[in-house]
Amino acid sequence: MANLKDILRKIKSVTNTQKTTRAMKLVSTAKLKRAEEVAKRSRVYADKLTTVLSEIAFKINQFKIGGIESRFFKPIENPEKVDIVFVTADKGLCGGFNMQTIKAVKNLMAEYKDSKTKVRLRGIGKKGLEFFKFNDVEVLDGVRDLSSNPSYERASDFINKAVDDFLNGTTDKIIIVYNGYKNMITQELKIIDLLPIDITNCSQVDCDVLAKQSNSLMEIEPAEDEAILEQLVNKYIEFNIYFALIDSLAAEHSARMQAMDAATNNAEELVNTLTIAYNKARQEAITTELVEIISGMEALK
Repeated sequence: MANLKDILRKIKSVTNTQKTTRAMKLVSTAKLKRAEEVAKRSRVYADKLTTVLSEIAFKINQFKIGGIESRFFKPIENPEKVDIVFVTADKGLCGGFNMQTIKAVKNLMAEYKDSKTKVRLRGIGKKGLEFFKFNDVEVLDGVRDLSSNPSYERASDFINKAVDDFLNGTTDKIIIVYNGYKNMITQELKIIDLLPIDITNCSQVDCDVLAKQSNSLMEIEPAEDEAILEQLVNKYIEFNIYFALIDSLAAEHSARMQAMDAATNNAEELVNTLTIAYNKARQEAITTELVEIISGMEALK
């Protein structure tokens, strides 16, 4: 009977866990719908901002003698010091969501170490910060409770510290690493070279089209070109880190929804297995008692 009690206790425990995981899945699904809408709207703005920045930078670089002088656009072939900014979640229970970002950061660190480049880490998210702290990896600057509650002001304050180091020559490159949202069931690891900005990279904007555009209404006064460009660059940098937070949050809810769905299904399978084991144990107990009763009656004859 003790064995039966143990099985019943396990069934009750797993059933309660199943209720919890099912509730967490429903919560993540609701949060995902809101985060997905915000991410879609933000992506449109981010793409348009990148297009405008690329067009202005391309025109200035094409028509201005000496090209663009800003350090924001000066490519460095062999950087001596690189800032890697990673974004992870503040909470767990989302499968391998955080580890994908952490592994990508570790791979980048190994690559730069082979090329004798010094790497500094800046992180957003409790899980990533705790991982590197546990493994005795120094994180220059870390922020918690931001990836779970994105704020444009806090994100700007955070990234501007790295930008200041870039402008004064302390670092030569800034990279953003995070796990982004692709669809309801898929997350996409993203590694973005934030600074310096490569205007020769036509992956987002076709430079040939920009060169041939004749119907563009954009006209820039020579005395204002660098000032306008600098303002756009600042907006581009700040919104990139903010969009990374929004995109990562949507991906986090997606990953947690899948993880909780899998946990709920596994719990259901375990309950079924335990129920079968309980029925078998009960039948064995009943059979044993019947045999003992019959044996006792035979002994009395």
